[in-house]
Amino acid sequence: MSKSDQTPENQQAPEVDVDVISAESETIESDVEGTEAAEDSADAALSSDEIIAQLREKLEATEQKANENWDSFLRLQAEMDNQRKRSEKKVEDAHKFASQKFVEALLPVVDSLEMGMAAEGNIEQIREGMGLTMKQFESVMEKFNIETVNPMGEKFNPELHQAMAMQPNPEMENNTVMAVMQKGFTLSGRLVRPAMVMVVKN
Repeated sequence: MSKSDQTPENQQAPEVDVDVISAESETIESDVEGTEAAEDSADAALSSDEIIAQLREKLEATEQKANENWDSFLRLQAEMDNQRKRSEKKVEDAHKFASQKFVEALLPVVDSLEMGMAAEGNIEQIREGMGLTMKQFESVMEKFNIETVNPMGEKFNPELHQAMAMQPNPEMENNTVMAVMQKGFTLSGRLVRPAMVMVVKN
């Protein structure tokens, strides 16, 4: 082995300028960071423009939808107003002409009464005609669920009867109707007029 190949222990390694290398590295890193920051700024600006464009599109679509909904609301409101007016008219007509069918059913009875008033003859014939007219009228009442309250001999019922007087009667029990001064009437089970009666009180 030659002396040139041998490295003495006391031989030092060549010195390297560390400060220069560090400065160059920092400069390179600074340039790279500046470039990346510029690119990020450009991307951010581009993204902002896209976001603004998207927001404008959404705003226009929302305004269009709002206008469509407003038009639908106005049409619906007008339709509801018309429907309310039609309903009020129907209710008004129902109240005004509720008794039309009943009146139509009574007209033959009126005709019969007029014919009876114009008839000539004895009293029996007139009574017979009145009896027929009465049956005709009772038929109309039955057709419209009008029932007579005639409680003669029944127990007094304050829901259907109105006591006009009280008298003793040994042949009848207490609280029994002994006389009907005026008949009562019900319409489909609802009291229209109570029967005026005289009640037994022994």
